[in-house]
Amino acid sequence: MKKVFRYIPALVLALIFSLTLSAEVTAQERGWTECETYEYIRRDSALFLDVYRPSAPRADKAAVMTLFGGGFAIGERNSRLMKESAQALVERGFTVISIDYRLGLKDSAVVASHKRLLKVPDLFRYCIDIAVEDCAAAVSWVCANSGMLDIDPSRLILTGSSAGAITVLQLDYCRANSLEEASALPEGWKPAAVVPYSGGVMCRDRELKYATDPAPTMLMHGMKDKIVSYRSFGLPFMGKIHGGKKMDKALNRQDIPHWFIRFDGIGHEVANWLPGSIDLFCTFADLTLSGRVTTLDATMTDSDLIPTRWTNMSMLEMYGARKRRR
Repeated sequence: MKKVFRYIPALVLALIFSLTLSAEVTAQERGWTECETYEYIRRDSALFLDVYRPSAPRADKAAVMTLFGGGFAIGERNSRLMKESAQALVERGFTVISIDYRLGLKDSAVVASHKRLLKVPDLFRYCIDIAVEDCAAAVSWVCANSGMLDIDPSRLILTGSSAGAITVLQLDYCRANSLEEASALPEGWKPAAVVPYSGGVMCRDRELKYATDPAPTMLMHGMKDKIVSYRSFGLPFMGKIHGGKKMDKALNRQDIPHWFIRFDGIGHEVANWLPGSIDLFCTFADLTLSGRVTTLDATMTDSDLIPTRWTNMSMLEMYGARKRRR
């Protein structure tokens, strides 16, 4: 174990996000909606999901599944950010499902088998693949229990932050390309929409493309994001994670309508932006759920998106890959 990624302690300390900060007061004390918790699948251990029900549900019974961020190493479905996001969405009438998924970088045996930097893309692919498998299983559980949840599964929107954003984008990419990682999805099911905050798609092919149309997608990405690169990150022939700019280019190349909102001068702060962008989220959702096909390409600023030290790190800096191995 001498050469096992020495950066993991640094990852846990420096990484990531305000996502994992716990609130000092309970949801009830804040006046937030309480959740119901269900086990949706058992892997090596049980994986759970939290369901937040609105007091005034939308007439169309639309729902949102949310995935936390944390670099596939840390994060919780019931972190403060996830609760804030759920509250913002339930106040707009959405039923919200916040899910667990396996964190590949918490598994020391897996990390130990990827000792060299050249193995990093393989490790990331593993982390993304198991997260996608779990997300697909959660969708399957939600669809099977849609009556109990009082939702329309055809109106289920997927959203996520950072690693969660990568996962929901990757799930839809795998679904559209009939890849094994999405095989647990109900036959014929397609997300009503996908809304990633600082996400991307991992692709081994020379060119990112979709065999069938992806779900309506609103990409949001900081142009200075180096954690989940605005452009792409990876090594030739070993797979790259294509960020917002590369995804926008790929979707335009196939004439696939989508929204692309970039933030000039902003890094990874966008990953935490769902509560602050609830009006924009709902505008996109309402248009999409009503069947309208729209396209938007915009550069935005928001004074609430304040750069910090961690949001301007590179992925390599964040994971400590530049540290000398013993």
